[in-house]
Amino acid sequence: MIPVTTVERFLSYLSYDTQSDSRSSTIPSTEKQKTLGSVLAAELAQIGLQNAHMDKYGYVYGWLPPTPGCEGVPCVGLIAHMDTSPDVSGACIQPKIIRYEGGDILLNEEKGIILSAGQDQSLANYRGQDLIVTDGTTLLGADDKAGVAEIVTAVEYLIQHPEISHGRIAVGFTPDEEIGRGTDHFDVDCFGAAVAYTVDGGALGEIEYENFNAACATVTIHGLNTHPGAGKHKMKNALLIGVELVNLLPPAETPAHTDGYEGFFHLSRLEGNESTAKLSLIIRDFERSAFENRKTLLKAATAFLNGKYGTGTVELDLQDQYYNMRAQIEPHMYLILRARAAMQAVGVEPIEIPIRGGTDGAKLSYMGLPCPNLSTGGINFHSIYEYIPTQALEQMSQVLVQLVRVNQNLEDTVS
Repeated sequence: MIPVTTVERFLSYLSYDTQSDSRSSTIPSTEKQKTLGSVLAAELAQIGLQNAHMDKYGYVYGWLPPTPGCEGVPCVGLIAHMDTSPDVSGACIQPKIIRYEGGDILLNEEKGIILSAGQDQSLANYRGQDLIVTDGTTLLGADDKAGVAEIVTAVEYLIQHPEISHGRIAVGFTPDEEIGRGTDHFDVDCFGAAVAYTVDGGALGEIEYENFNAACATVTIHGLNTHPGAGKHKMKNALLIGVELVNLLPPAETPAHTDGYEGFFHLSRLEGNESTAKLSLIIRDFERSAFENRKTLLKAATAFLNGKYGTGTVELDLQDQYYNMRAQIEPHMYLILRARAAMQAVGVEPIEIPIRGGTDGAKLSYMGLPCPNLSTGGINFHSIYEYIPTQALEQMSQVLVQLVRVNQNLEDTVS
């Protein structure tokens, strides 16, 4: 049987629209995610994984048995998510492969959509490579169908090369990661891994074991509307109170003004009218104490406005979403040593950076499954300008093969 390349797999997965929907109450949030899930379960079974199946929640699982003599090696998990972001359409994706030699990339001549080298400085890193791009009307879906393709290709390679020693390998594909529900029904016990990696990062070489602490806030404001011509000392404009709330937060601590380890407040939605308004905000910070201080500040701003406009004017629903995985990974830093060694073995330079966001791995780490995050090779996620080099897709599959193989030097380090 002729092996399927990572690029071929990735392109085939792009034909499935798997956009998740935060407004949905179903599990998974969109039924169409199960369409790809069933295809993946069948593919895992076909290449030789044991108990490959999709459960009722849309999660796909499968297991590769250990090679002879490696039965005692702890099981390693490889995880990616099937859904794509609800922010940009993932339907009818029209990928194309171009040889990049510099300059702008014309994505769509009819619509005049250009991926500008002047605006996207990352392009300069990929001269001489083959880039998979969109037609400028949809995202690409490398987040995270690239991770799925890389994992499937890696385990197929291991099956076809039984001389490579490895312990038991658990494979898991999740729905709804993009809307923060990717681990809600993940069966850690059934998965059976001692440790795992999500393959859900960006540029080739990234190793991530720090992420934001995260919370979301819904603020409901109850105003009092009157005819504007007779509103003096009567009207309480809910929209203006919402704006006032936002202005009580530090103006320089927003996504547009922060990077690295800097946290932020982010207003993602403001809607309503004079009578009722609703705001959606997210709060992010790497340090737990700073994260708690941000929540305290938002609560204080709410209390101030209720004192000014009357009790019950502003209602705050504040919920923690996930926490920085670093505290859970630090006792297992051999996971990072393994990732570094695996990348270096195939000529990839490791880059350890914090995630200015979150992954399934963050929540899984707090569910008892230490789970740092690795690159896929993709760039400009959640965007019509998303792209991925074909070389990165193939190299990450090679990285994963190296990652799970038994290496005596690394085993000594782990023990």
